Amino acid sequence: MEAGQNTPKKSSELKQRVIAGVGGLGLILLALFGHPWGYFVLFMLIGVLTQWEFYQLVGLRKKRYLEVYGILLGVLANIEIFFSFYEPWAAISPKFYLLTFPILFIVFLLELYKKDNEAPFQDIGWWLLGIIYTALPFALLHFIAFDGGSYSPTNVLGVLFLIWANDIGAYFMGKAFGKTPLFPRISPKKTREGSLGGVLLTLLIAAVVIFTFNDRDDWKWFVIAGIVIVTGTYGDLVESMFKRSIQIKDSGSTIPGHGGFLDRFDAFLLAIPFIVAFLQIF
Repeated sequence: MEAGQNTPKKSSELKQRVIAGVGGLGLILLALFGHPWGYFVLFMLIGVLTQWEFYQLVGLRKKRYLEVYGILLGVLANIEIFFSFYEPWAAISPKFYLLTFPILFIVFLLELYKKDNEAPFQDIGWWLLGIIYTALPFALLHFIAFDGGSYSPTNVLGVLFLIWANDIGAYFMGKAFGKTPLFPRISPKKTREGSLGGVLLTLLIAAVVIFTFNDRDDWKWFVIAGIVIVTGTYGDLVESMFKRSIQIKDSGSTIPGHGGFLDRFDAFLLAIPFIVAFLQIF
């Protein structure tokens, strides 16, 4: 009886997951191929919502000034990097990047003058992690979007396809054949069989991307696929470790069938910095 009750629930969850995924894909395609400003606004908004969700989970909603200040810095970093590529005349001089450290130092002054502060450095740590872990990857995405000197929606879409392929392959292969836990201490439900499904589908989609887009060297797409396979898996585990540390199951319920923004973009957050580093070096 219990198994029969779970089947409709799983079917409904899968249906919600598919509908939300298709709707999200349509919105992303519209933004990417509509205009660079559409791409910029959409992904900056997703970045803000992801960072806000993170701050809510760690309790910074009790310190609204830190939450607002952290999100503001994330937005400013996003805007500056985008403008440096799309509107170079509006970008600030590199020498002003030295102001980063004084700007970050302000948070210590805010906490110093805050009364009844029981754990100031813990809050500062969560605040800084929210910028590094959730805001910067969305800002760094512009390096991929403008890789080659001009805006290329297929650069972003190709990377997203690989990240989604790794996630989808692992999900369905794990559901069908998963038996051996991958990292039981952190995430008992994730299996080696599921990870293998992610590897196979990611490599397959990499070949499709190369054949379809053909906008960078083939070997680079396969390296990016390898980066996604590794960082995507670890990104999922890192987010699971984060959720276990604050004792929650899902980061939210914003996206039907997917949980919150952190649940949906956990692989993205870890993969993007590594992909950007690779593309900038090679």
